Amino acid sequence: MNKAELIDVIADKADISKASAARALDAALEGIVSALRGGDQVALVGFGTFSVKERAERQGRNPQTGATMLISASRNATFKPGKALKDAVS
Repeated sequence: MNKAELIDVIADKADISKASAARALDAALEGIVSALRGGDQVALVGFGTFSVKERAERQGRNPQTGATMLISASRNATFKPGKALKDAVS
């Protein structure tokens, strides 16, 4: 499912126009990104939790040359599914 298909489902289920559904989805995604950027986590009970994980600087290898290289520290967004989502999928 892509974003356009998700907008169609939201519009149908909420009985609103596609334009309103698109604005609602964009606002929700913007809110999640903003919270993660600020270092907060977003917990949607029954669905899951979005959070940011810090990765420390580490040594790696260039697969072509075998030379060691330094991989810089980074922050990555992660998602941990909730129990209701896990149960619905399995």
